[in-house]
Amino acid sequence: MELAILPLQRTLQVQAGANLLDVLRNNEIPISYSCMAGRCGTCRCKIVAGHVHESGPERSVSPMNEGRSVLACQTTLVESCAIEIPESDEIVVHPARVIKARVLELKNLTHDIKQVRLALGKPLEFSPGQYATLQFTPEHIRPYSMACTHGQGELEFHIRLIPDGRVTSYIARDLKEGDMVRVSGPLGTAYLRRSHKSPIVCIAGGTGLAPVLSVIRGVIAEGMGNPVHVYFGVRASNDIYGVEWLQELQRLHADLHVHIVVASGSAESQWRTGVVTKALEEDWVTMDGWHAYVAGSPLMVDAATLVLASKGVKREHIYADAFYPSGV
Repeated sequence: MELAILPLQRTLQVQAGANLLDVLRNNEIPISYSCMAGRCGTCRCKIVAGHVHESGPERSVSPMNEGRSVLACQTTLVESCAIEIPESDEIVVHPARVIKARVLELKNLTHDIKQVRLALGKPLEFSPGQYATLQFTPEHIRPYSMACTHGQGELEFHIRLIPDGRVTSYIARDLKEGDMVRVSGPLGTAYLRRSHKSPIVCIAGGTGLAPVLSVIRGVIAEGMGNPVHVYFGVRASNDIYGVEWLQELQRLHADLHVHIVVASGSAESQWRTGVVTKALEEDWVTMDGWHAYVAGSPLMVDAATLVLASKGVKREHIYADAFYPSGV
């Protein structure tokens, strides 16, 4: 069988039943991958022609037709086909690792958000905007986004404490400085793309500020001069945090603009009031050519994606890893 790869204009000879990611890696085709288990979404590519079969942790084996996106690690080649991979200058490869870390600091950022800083036993490479799975005990495991960049010997997370949440209740009541935590990662596809010069918009809801901070810090660390607009939406004024960090980043990046939007704010508030996606919609007539990073609840991510698309942002330039609350 033949596998055509766009936009590289390469054609590979493959065997029926081969795993797509294995084929790409064995032939040194640039493709992002991480967990290798269909969870992180990093190795996503598009079927341009032909059919493949995709399986995964939450789906049975099913045929995938032209125009559909698949995860290469979960895809079996069954006939000659063509796929499209992301541009090679946007590819990052950080194979997932499991590393022991020690709780360095626990700090309350708001009435229900706790900052957790971990000292790493070994280095962990990741791209700004990615996340990791934290295992506090065998019964207390959850994914959280990094708020930092790699290379610092530690990781920073912002964790919302859910009432009666099994994992966050453990973090609030039992976790203490010096405790050991297993870190698995990195995961996720909403990482900083560094090759473009166009404006960037970052939209964060609540603790979605964590990966947005990571992205902005990455922009600065890479010396990127792109204009950056941050829209940070919260429910009430007591949910606002990180203002000092954002102000410091503004001092380091002259073209960084911060918009804080409070849903239930009063007319006398120093902050803008309303829904964060509505503020974005009001501020821009067109955002053609922009790149967008969105982090928050699935509802907010979906709403922001619709607004961004209506303003001319290409769907492939909207990067988001929505987190679904577990409630346990």
